[in-house]
Amino acid sequence: LHVRSRRQRQMCIRDRLKSVFRIARGAKTQADVVVVTLTADTDNARLVGWAESVPYGRYNETVESVKQEINQFAQSLSTFDGDLAQLSDKIQALPGGSARNALDCAWWDLKAKSEQKSVADLLSLSTPSPCITAQTLSIDTPEAMAAAAKALGHPPLIKVKLDNQDIVPKMQAIHQASPDSQFIVDANEGWSIHDLKACGDSLKALNVILIEQPLPADKDAELIDYSCPVPLCADESCHTRKELTYLKGRYDAVNIKLDKTGGLTEAHALAQEAQAMGFEIMLGCMVGSSLAMAPISLLSDCAKFVDLDGPLLIKTDRENGFDIEQGLMQPLNNALWGSPNSQIIL
Repeated sequence: LHVRSRRQRQMCIRDRLKSVFRIARGAKTQADVVVVTLTADTDNARLVGWAESVPYGRYNETVESVKQEINQFAQSLSTFDGDLAQLSDKIQALPGGSARNALDCAWWDLKAKSEQKSVADLLSLSTPSPCITAQTLSIDTPEAMAAAAKALGHPPLIKVKLDNQDIVPKMQAIHQASPDSQFIVDANEGWSIHDLKACGDSLKALNVILIEQPLPADKDAELIDYSCPVPLCADESCHTRKELTYLKGRYDAVNIKLDKTGGLTEAHALAQEAQAMGFEIMLGCMVGSSLAMAPISLLSDCAKFVDLDGPLLIKTDRENGFDIEQGLMQPLNNALWGSPNSQIIL
């Protein structure tokens, strides 16, 4: 068994964004990702699984730190001669985050090839149907955000990144530009409880159907006993199943991202347990290619909100990537990932 990691470097067009992407904690013009391949030599063939993860500074990750973690894991396998189930156990023993995500999702792609079944079948998931994905607006002036919303062509769902400056005026301008759309507002921990209370009623009147992570993750207690007019979704506050009990009574929904859960294995378990506890499910992503979206997309049928438009934000997506038109996202192309026929194109 061989493990390889590869950084898509800054000069690679695949990593460059179409425009500056601004959220409450900063701006970026490129997305650096880590690609992992798992190669297993069998008696009959060489099988290769692959996956992409996005190291995230908010969680003290860098490309180099994630690569180091993956390389250390690879070195630990120098004497490994077990089966794929044993390999999965070793991967799940790693801490959650981007490194485990890349390894876990590459493992699922490898397992699909080994067992000649799709990952959806291996997890007993229904075949995904086309779904509505949010399309994202980054922070800008009210006028620029309204123009960007209009340029999207009135999609059914728009995700709006907002800090605590001009919250309502910006949403008023965006709503006027796309009056038939519904909106998810994502504060990325940038508001105070005062900001939330001051704008909740106004946002509801502007077709906002969800507010994502309004407060810093360590301020969640301030949400207890507050009944927001708009449902609240935990993002930075929810990584794995371990947080669910804590989040109950604070949030109505949880945003599941592979780079937080540490891969599809935990994401699938988190979705099941969160639903059982009464949370709505949102599927989210970091900014990456279709390969980064592929595993989480298999859970779309259980999600009320899907936000997997990362490939639309980069200049050039991967071959066999997702088809997204006017907010309608077609199911995963089996040639990309997660099936016996998926192709490794580095």
